[in-house]
Amino acid sequence: MAFKAKGLITPVVTALTEAEAFNKLEYQSFINHLIEAGVHGIFPLGTNGEFYAFTAKEKLEIIEAAVEAVDGRVPVYAGTGCVTTKETIELSKAVQAMGGVDCLSIITPYFAKASQGDLIEHYSAIAKSVDMPILLYNIPARTGNSIEYKTVKQLAAYENIIGIKDSSGNFDNMLKYIENTDPRLCVLAGSDSLILWTLMAGGTGAISGCSNVFPELMVSIYNYWEAGDMEKANESQKKIRAFRNVMQMGNPNSVVKLAVNMRGYNVGPARQPLNCTDPSIVQALKEVFKLYE
Repeated sequence: MAFKAKGLITPVVTALTEAEAFNKLEYQSFINHLIEAGVHGIFPLGTNGEFYAFTAKEKLEIIEAAVEAVDGRVPVYAGTGCVTTKETIELSKAVQAMGGVDCLSIITPYFAKASQGDLIEHYSAIAKSVDMPILLYNIPARTGNSIEYKTVKQLAAYENIIGIKDSSGNFDNMLKYIENTDPRLCVLAGSDSLILWTLMAGGTGAISGCSNVFPELMVSIYNYWEAGDMEKANESQKKIRAFRNVMQMGNPNSVVKLAVNMRGYNVGPARQPLNCTDPSIVQALKEVFKLYE
């Protein structure tokens, strides 16, 4: 597998109508905005895309709409991870058959506690079942399951497992993935506060929820780093702190979606019960936006 996961990738929010139905027109318009802003990849059905809120049929409709909107301009990463191995394989095979997706992002099983042995069996079965690049996704705060670096090292035996996104927020964990697994694996930051440091340590990019709201700013971290301008890269990295502080006031991806709407893009509500309408968060976002004018 020659595919390399790199750059600043947006886990795009899923546009919905007020009745919480998929809004294809607004979704595709927003994806176009992100690509024009310079993002290096589009990722439908990540955490910020509310993957947990949709049926399998809806997921395929959303991924297909993303592929159509991207139209080959940047790589497409599709979230196909489910709680069970069987369901994950079924969805992943359907996405492979659809065509147009460059890489599958597969989150660990969630809710049920999985051992490292369980995770090895889970990802091994998936890697054997689909002929596509696979990016592992570690977000233990949400799933209750963490992928240890030794597990990643073992899973690197599968050529189509090409890397891992780490949203643990633990930089030492990220370093273990980079330093102690397999040099061919791409390691991407899932925590926006660690993008520059991950790149400097040998990571290949980031999947940035904040890039839904500030795509040019987030892309500039990667672009300045790539150009060797660490001072400007660090300036861009530091600028996102104020917004990230507001994200912690609620469900982070719901706050991101609210912020996108407040920035003038009609992506609609998050599916209940996680739509964010807290007046204190709205006010905090208004104050934060003044810093980016």
